[in-house]
Amino acid sequence: MNDRKNSSLSGSSQHIEYRPGFLRLLDQTRLPAEAAFIEARTWQEVAEAIVHLRVRGAPAIGIAGAYGLALHAHHMVENGASRAAFASGLPAGADGLIASRPTAVNLSWAVNRLLDHAQAQLAVNTPLPEIAASLDRLAQEIHADDIAACHSIGRYGAALFDSRVRILTHCNTGDLATGGYGTALGIIRSLWQGGKLTGVYVDETRPLLQGSRLTAWELQRDGIPYTLIADNMAASFMQRRAIDAVIVGADRIAHNGDTANKIGTYGLAVLTRAHGIPFIVAAPRSTLDASIATGDHIVIEQRNPAEVTSFAGVASAPDGANASNPAFDITPASFISWIVTEAGVLGPPFEAAIGRLSAEQPTRVAP
Repeated sequence: MNDRKNSSLSGSSQHIEYRPGFLRLLDQTRLPAEAAFIEARTWQEVAEAIVHLRVRGAPAIGIAGAYGLALHAHHMVENGASRAAFASGLPAGADGLIASRPTAVNLSWAVNRLLDHAQAQLAVNTPLPEIAASLDRLAQEIHADDIAACHSIGRYGAALFDSRVRILTHCNTGDLATGGYGTALGIIRSLWQGGKLTGVYVDETRPLLQGSRLTAWELQRDGIPYTLIADNMAASFMQRRAIDAVIVGADRIAHNGDTANKIGTYGLAVLTRAHGIPFIVAAPRSTLDASIATGDHIVIEQRNPAEVTSFAGVASAPDGANASNPAFDITPASFISWIVTEAGVLGPPFEAAIGRLSAEQPTRVAP
């Protein structure tokens, strides 16, 4: 994997760029100091970028995973793989990509969609180069569909508000976390464009500061007014009636509406309940997982404790400090006011709508 620096970045489409056999990703770990790109040509390099959060956000890692499997198909074709080797090698690459981050369902959904398509093509003896080319098209379709979904989420979410509002958001849910435009940040962008946004409170989002490093960077780039706050300040601002609603993204939503999202989300939901503030989850339908009944079945990724005891290589705790680092938490459906998808706004109880929308999700493309 190669690094390449670029002194400027403009436009949401530039953070994920693909052409057959080549994937270019903005390295989010190096923002906001610099806009540097990584270049991947194998599924292993894509998986490494996902593991190390160089690309992150549930929809974005789904897109990257899809491109990663397409890369793998091209790599095998270019290296003269037999049909049997291709047929066994593609599932191996898919498993490796899916294992790179276990919580976000978008990753397995996108990768398995490509794998199902390839296996259907193999079953009817489609030539391997044609299968690889069709995987390119399907991955690009997933990417384009996500951008369109985010714009729809933005419109539906903004329509929930009749007057100017002040929004608190957590982690990063914008261009960088999606194909483009964003989920929760897509709603915020739509509110701003519609003249219904006073400003945004951005949680810094410990331990890796995706709020202060990434969300603040996106809002500042777009000229949207924001105020950065430490995570432990949210309750105080709610108590002072400075926040009208909290809007967050999601990495997986169970059949009953229980939602996995960046650690700290559940705490915000509890605070909104105490202060009578709407708590809104924004996510594409690919984040819905009706195969699991409740959030109790969602695997929570446990990351390196060093992310808690240090930042950017600088220690913030004594040597030998014991630390825990769950990447996500579960917000019970009972704390969620609305779930906004590209298909519309879902209100509680969520089971029927989530079951219907999950069943409508594309899983296989006809050969």
